[in-house]
Amino acid sequence: MDIKNIKNPNFLKDLSIEELNNLANDIRSFLIESVSHTGGHLSSNLGVVELTIALHYVFDAPVDKLLFDVGHQSYVHKILTGRADQMDTLRQYKGLAGFQKRNESIYDCFEAGHSSTALSTALGMAVSRDLDNEDYNIVPVVGDASMMSGLSLEALNQIGDLKNKMIIVFNDNKMSINRNVGSLSKAFSRLRNNTTYNNIKYNVKDNLKNKEYGDAVISFIHGFKDRITNSIVDRGIFDEFGIYYLGPIDGHNIEQLINILEIAKKKEYPVVIHCVTHKGKGYKYTENDKLGLWHGVGKFDIDTGEPITNNKDGYKSSSKIVADTIIDLMKDNKDIVAITPAMKIGSCMDEIFEEYPERSFDCGIAEDHAVCFASGLALSNKRPFVSIYSSFAQRAYDQFNHDIARMDLPVVFGIDRASLVGEDGETHHGVYDISMFRSLPNLIITQGKDCKEMKDLLYTAFNQSHPFILRYNKESLIDENNHDYKLLDIGKWSYINNIDNPDCFILSYGKDVDRIYEYVTNNNLNYQIINCRFIKPIDTDMLDRIIENNKPMFIYTVDMIKGGIGDDILEYLNMKNASNHIDITGIDDEYIKHGNIELLKKEKGLDLDTFFNKIRNYLD
Repeated sequence: MDIKNIKNPNFLKDLSIEELNNLANDIRSFLIESVSHTGGHLSSNLGVVELTIALHYVFDAPVDKLLFDVGHQSYVHKILTGRADQMDTLRQYKGLAGFQKRNESIYDCFEAGHSSTALSTALGMAVSRDLDNEDYNIVPVVGDASMMSGLSLEALNQIGDLKNKMIIVFNDNKMSINRNVGSLSKAFSRLRNNTTYNNIKYNVKDNLKNKEYGDAVISFIHGFKDRITNSIVDRGIFDEFGIYYLGPIDGHNIEQLINILEIAKKKEYPVVIHCVTHKGKGYKYTENDKLGLWHGVGKFDIDTGEPITNNKDGYKSSSKIVADTIIDLMKDNKDIVAITPAMKIGSCMDEIFEEYPERSFDCGIAEDHAVCFASGLALSNKRPFVSIYSSFAQRAYDQFNHDIARMDLPVVFGIDRASLVGEDGETHHGVYDISMFRSLPNLIITQGKDCKEMKDLLYTAFNQSHPFILRYNKESLIDENNHDYKLLDIGKWSYINNIDNPDCFILSYGKDVDRIYEYVTNNNLNYQIINCRFIKPIDTDMLDRIIENNKPMFIYTVDMIKGGIGDDILEYLNMKNASNHIDITGIDDEYIKHGNIELLKKEKGLDLDTFFNKIRNYLD
């Protein structure tokens, strides 16, 4: 079948089971080919091909509402809803988003790039539907890792209490990005392998071929409740929440999926269908991936599975540089403890876990718990290092505030994926953390301009006594392999070039400092560049000298203007009644779409040509 000719999912209802299985094979091949050219979330989508086909076969979207948690497993949904011919633009500038997007299709009723939000949203939709006396189905598809999040458990608590009809599809693939961790994961495993449930599964498979037997089988399953009370998940999770449980069933058996979904659709109360799937099914490299390396990928060679990159020799990702530095610091400081909320591979912390397994902790998709856990370690004289993506840190703001900064605890945070991240778009751009955290007392916020400065900032972080943030982005840097660390003065900036009588001052931080220096040097500009490596506290001594000079100041950031370092500098200049002209380049009060970072910068006037033209126009 030509996948690109699919216009909507209505055609599925006319296909036989054999034809649906053939379609699944075609879609799987199409996905592998497509994502090899664009990059994206491959494994999670290969694992839900049959499940998504069955959902669209049974339900009538867009009237019925399908919510994918997390939205990165919605590629098959996009294909079946008429977007296959645009998959070559996936995650590209002005192309298809990598997640469900409401403005992209009428079939996308929901959107999220972070996990564990679908159940709460689905309950809100169900309550609204019932208040309006409407009749349609609401079907959140939730991964097992998302189900372990506190937000999902909070939603389950109210779903079981209110009893509004919905069909929760529990997609159990034993993985989040890496292998799942924690007691709930072990409980799911026990349920998945429970002999009684497996017997039920085969009865379902054998007996649901004729849909008229469906209700009888449901009664059959219900009669086994007393025999399965030792199953922790059924008794302690879904059943105890008052949500009817069906499963586990084979998430790759389309006929079984269709029949069980048809049965669940008839119920007037919330139902959980436990589908066991194989993340990465159908492609040998993703099927054998136990580390999560194929969760999110760039372009790759289909035959070899090798990534197609432009990486230069001697360069390392910022995440890898930070992780290697932490390993080195842990050798001499036995109190350093490493923590990640389910991002061991993404944040390059796997070697830390191998080197120091007793001092390394993966908290799962539970950012708020990870930060609060770090507070307990710090209160007990340990020195926690928490690696967390900038956009994920949003979910732990209360813990940063209430449990870390308020008690002035010396926790070191590696805020990964800071600034624009590109293809993942609005939900993942790390441009808000400065604005979020700048107002918190006691908290130090930093960003190094290169590998050496990042290492020095980490060394400084573990040799001071306040909560400390080091921001870094996805870019690769030259790894200088220098372990001769330097203790930096808190809140002190540095001159990058030395000009006696500059035409203006340019203030920036991170890798943009060296980019600006290169531009100024190549164009023989008489501009003084300042490296604001401490975003908070700001260097008021240096600002006083700039005020005395009375030359214009141009601040360059690729983060939000509101609440950023420019606001802090403006506040200080206002307090000092300074008359310097000041101009701030940064992201305006808007969300930034997905796409190549350089194209996004150009669109928003954040490219260096636009920035320097603005300076020239003012000085002229």
